[in-house]
Amino acid sequence: MIDPKKCHRAIDDLAKKLADAIPSSVKQAKGDMEKTFHSILQGAFAKLDLVTREEFDIQTAVLTKTRAKLERLEEAVTVLEVKAGIKTPSDTDERAND
Repeated sequence: MIDPKKCHRAIDDLAKKLADAIPSSVKQAKGDMEKTFHSILQGAFAKLDLVTREEFDIQTAVLTKTRAKLERLEEAVTVLEVKAGIKTPSDTDERAND
């Protein structure tokens, strides 16, 4: 899952940016607002089921590899079905168009 340290830093940075966007006329409340923003953001992110970019990329690679393997296995099964007389080559052509 997500590295809590990186997530905490990102939330801190975002809360600070939101607090910095506050007009100078209300700067005295800036510290309190930054803490409030931090709490709100941390709560919102905690409710989400997030993964890191690295985890996402790994799963994408696994899925791509699995899909390629499935296609090879489907082709092998089709060849075996044709050899066994279960299917004709025209049956496999129709299935390829699905």
